[in-house]
Amino acid sequence: MEYLDIGPLAGASGSIKLPGSKSISNRTLLLAALSKGSTEICDLLASDDVDRMLDSLGRLGIEVEAQPERNACTVHGNGNFPVKKADLFLGNAGTAIRPLTAALSLAHGRYTLSGVPRMHERPIGDLVDGLRQVGADIRYLGNEGFPPIEIRPAGVVVAEPIRVRGDVSSQFLTALLMALPMTGARAVVEVVGDLISKPYVEITLNLMRRFGVTVIREEWSRFTIPADAHYSSPGSIHVEGDASSASYFLAAGAIGGGPVRVEGVGTDSIQGDVRFAEALQSLGARIDMGPNWIEARAPRSGPLKAFDLDLNHIPDAAMTLAAAALFCDGPSRLRNIASWRVKETDRLAAMAVELRKLGAKVEEGSDWLAVQPPARLVDGAAIDTYDDHRMAMCFSLAALGRVRVRINDPKCVNKTFPEFFDRFAQVTRAS
Repeated sequence: MEYLDIGPLAGASGSIKLPGSKSISNRTLLLAALSKGSTEICDLLASDDVDRMLDSLGRLGIEVEAQPERNACTVHGNGNFPVKKADLFLGNAGTAIRPLTAALSLAHGRYTLSGVPRMHERPIGDLVDGLRQVGADIRYLGNEGFPPIEIRPAGVVVAEPIRVRGDVSSQFLTALLMALPMTGARAVVEVVGDLISKPYVEITLNLMRRFGVTVIREEWSRFTIPADAHYSSPGSIHVEGDASSASYFLAAGAIGGGPVRVEGVGTDSIQGDVRFAEALQSLGARIDMGPNWIEARAPRSGPLKAFDLDLNHIPDAAMTLAAAALFCDGPSRLRNIASWRVKETDRLAAMAVELRKLGAKVEEGSDWLAVQPPARLVDGAAIDTYDDHRMAMCFSLAALGRVRVRINDPKCVNKTFPEFFDRFAQVTRAS
């Protein structure tokens, strides 16, 4: 299918069970591979990004028994990678290529890692610089600072603190932290500059603890892994629902009346993106939460309130707020979102272009976006998605303005949420 027409839609209500978190799924798969023993992973996300990680682990000699009928698998961990030479294709999965780069740099093998053309435009240089500080031999096969890369065997020595920038992507820090227990040495990582997306680092630290490694954190600038740390299987682990995916349905409830309930995340979640619910509440939406669910309704009267928010802590879910800004009572501003520039596409530029197609007046800065909604949304706008799953899902919300929206290349949602459009149809109603 080259495009999908949605709407016009008159409202939203209902309940859905969320797919598993991409961030948790790929982190858990790698930690299970690096552990001694077998780990059953339940409610694993079924998506392109997770398939890239599963395929890579198989090529590296890690045995994985799949149970697709219940979105589960058992990973037989080895503590390292038995295969010492492999060519890995990671698509556009940042949550796979970056942690694998770090782990394979310490695995004493020869590997190449590549992806789709957009992956070769996404920076990896800060991670490579950090790994080179301990002696890793990593070579660029294309442009300096970007994949594809080649990793060669090297004598790694962890002595001095490893310094890594934190203001481009938190995945660089996550990758280092997850890989360093492979050395068995005490390791210190110091963050240079402000660390963005801190809640995603919290996910990493939480999962590492569940696999037996506790990282000592000093504020957000220094992280210490004790000597002789090693991963051990927790036996069984559950992947909670994807909080970023929850944002589209919660926004639908806030825009389209509601209630819309998502099941799989709530007050017990380890994901920072559950704070999207707080952001919606600040717009006037009515929010209720339990340990494993969140529910959203529209304000008691009037539209959503215009907002001016620092969204550094929820960069992925912040995209949903950009779409929600179309339904607010005045101009809104999203701040501290520079990380959008280095995601699946340049999301700041892409979001500005596509919001304008719907009639919004948009200003774009280096790390901010200002959106003034139109009196009425443009009917029949054709939204380009830039091979970016979140663009497709965000702009589906525009149909709740009682207009028809055409989503080009809808299959891009397969990256994280293949069933998105079916689920969205379940909680929305035609006008």
